[in-house]
Parts: sequence; C-alpha cells; structure tokens
Amino acid sequence: MLLYNLSIWFYTLAIKLVSPFNTKAKAFLKGRKTTFENLTSYRQKEKREILWFHAASLGEFEQGLPVMERFRLDYPDAAITVSFFSPSGYERRKYHPIADFTCYLPIDNHKNARQFIQILNPKAAFFIKYEYWFHFLSEARNAKVPVYSLSARFTKGHMFFKPRAKFQRSILKLVSHFFVQTAESQNLLKSIEINSSTLSGDTRFDRVKQTVSQPESFETIAEFKGNKKLLIVGSAWASDLDVIAGFINSTQNLKVIIAPHEVDEKHVQFITKHLSKPFDLYTEKSEYNSDILILNTVGMLSHIYQYGDFAYIGGAFGAGLHNILEAVAFGLPVVFGNKGLDKFPESTELADKNGAWIVSNAIKAKEALADLMDDNFRQEASQVCLNYIEEKAGATESIMSYFKSNGL
Repeated sequence: MLLYNLSIWFYTLAIKLVSPFNTKAKAFLKGRKTTFENLTSYRQKEKREILWFHAASLGEFEQGLPVMERFRLDYPDAAITVSFFSPSGYERRKYHPIADFTCYLPIDNHKNARQFIQILNPKAAFFIKYEYWFHFLSEARNAKVPVYSLSARFTKGHMFFKPRAKFQRSILKLVSHFFVQTAESQNLLKSIEINSSTLSGDTRFDRVKQTVSQPESFETIAEFKGNKKLLIVGSAWASDLDVIAGFINSTQNLKVIIAPHEVDEKHVQFITKHLSKPFDLYTEKSEYNSDILILNTVGMLSHIYQYGDFAYIGGAFGAGLHNILEAVAFGLPVVFGNKGLDKFPESTELADKNGAWIVSNAIKAKEALADLMDDNFRQEASQVCLNYIEEKAGATESIMSYFKSNGL
C-alpha cells in the first residue's frame, strides 16, 4: 500500500507542476477544488437513495449510459450521481440529464475517499470498465456499499495477474461483482479466486444501437454529400493523414468529411496541410462548395456517420484506435491502422469477418479504401457490420437481469 500511496502522491505532484502550462492539468485541479462543497450542498437537498456511477472519461460514460438509463427506468425513486476522473469527460458531460449530480472524483487517498463516501452515502456504486481506486473501494466496503464493475475486460498482460501483484489483486477483491465483456476476462478473474462475475458482454454495442435508432439529423451534411459516395474520417490525427491523404487527394467523385480528434486551430492545420484539394471548415459556412469538409467541432461525429458510405477511423498509428463501433452501427465498413489493436477486440473480430480492414501503410490504405468504392463489395461488408452489432448487443439486459434476480 505504501508504494500505491506514493504513486498517487507523485502523480498529484506532477499534475500540479505541469498545470501552469497544460490546460487539462489545470482543469483537473480546478475542478476538484469545490467537489466536497458541491457534494455536501447537493446531498443536503437530495433525500433519495443514490446510485453512484464512476467513469474515467467520456468513452466510459457513453459505455455506461445504457445501464444508467435502465436504472432510471427500473428504479425511478433513486437519484443518480456521476463522477469523472478526466476533465475531457467531465467538461463534455457535466450537464447530461441522466445525472442528478455530476462531479470530479477526488484524488484517491484515505481522507478523500472516506469523506466522499460518507457525504454521498450511496446505495450502490458502479465503476465503468476500469479504474479500481483502492481507497474508494476500501471505504465503500467499510460502509457496506456494494461496488459493481460494468463492462470490465482483462487480459493476461494486466498487472493484476502478475506473480507478485498481491496488492493489486486485493484491490479487485473489493469489488462485489464483475460484469465482464469476455470469457477470457471471467477465466482470469477465476484464476485469482474471484468468482463473483457475469459474462454480460460490452454495453458499448447497446449504446451505438441507441444512437442509430434516434440519430440527430444535419441537413447541411446531407446537402454536402449529395449523390456522391461519402468517406468519413473519424477522430483523425496527423499520422492518419500521412496514410490516407494519397487516396483522398487522388480519388474523384468522392466526398470526404474529416473529423480531427482535436479541433483547435493548431491540430486542424496539422490535418489540412496534407490536403491538395480545396476544403471547407464546418463552422465557417452553411453551404460547402468543395469535396472535403473539416468537422472542426465536437459532439456531432457519432451522428454524422449516418450519412457515410464507409469510414476510416483514426488513432491506431499513435494514441490508440478510436471508437469504430459508432460507424459500424450505421453499417459503415471501416479501415484503420495496425498498432495496439489487442486493446480493441472488435477491430480484429470485424476484420476476420470482412467488415473491417487493418492497414499498415499508405499503399495498403489506398487499396482498402479503393475496394470500398465498389458498390457490391461495400454493401456486402456493410451487412457484415450490421449483423455484428446485432450479435453483440444485449449486455445492458444481461446486467439488469442480474439485479432483478439478486436485488440491489
């Protein structure tokens, strides 16, 4: 535990040191200054039982949202509190209507954890996918608050399964029940004598099905597409444009929407410097005359996929592959890079089914994207994608069935 506490202390110190020069670090600290004050004020007014959901960032929040919505329906007399670790999650979802109260998770030390649990006094806690904070889990156990891990996924390489990771394993054993994505995850938990788990699947599939069922419409995007094929480049980094710019610049009768992962002017310029064709910025016009549109805003991409024919998803040549399921759920075959895919099982599963293509360089990317210009080829791949989502959906129902059978 000493090493754990020291690592938390040094991490906090590092955040403080870089905060004058880093906006995310500054937000990380600033947002936590009033957590306990706001939590106390909220809890004095809120007399209902609390269901506490914790998400590391935006992706985990979206992953847990179908479960939160079901709890809202099935347990209407309970209030929902959502905590975030990351500023990128908190700032984007702090006003989401699913939550009665939203806050940052304080730094994980004994004092903060005890104070947080005592004030909030939740009926149950739900940690989405990962983030197993020792002091928060310990204080929840001491307060007899059950903690459930939603859409958890483990691999042999995780620290919990190392020979000398006794302390790390003790953290996992503070969780009351795991809802895991894969049989491998369940077997790994059993290998360290954790038997309270349910193989429920991944709630991300339920989330993307929700988006497909009620997508937000954008008339300007429909007009931009017109009657041409539309390639959507989602969450793009400059390293992705290094690979796909040749196809974009040389292909005729194609519309392209590029959504940069970061939408500030500097990162947009990193993207656009690769383009030899004219382009428009989404925020600067209401009508677009070029064949390339830069989506320099946030919050739209998951809905924009409805207008696409196929997609390239960024991140797998650098920071890590971004969400491919948002595109796949609309039946878009996807192309992406080949780095770090072991963390994203859906990427290789879809590739094996010929609904996705993994590329290692610009030549391979151009070949894969060119193949998807063929209507018959693309439509077959599209059906693979739609079938895949249907096969994988249902995790939320599995989770809620557990609580209906076992109580909360």
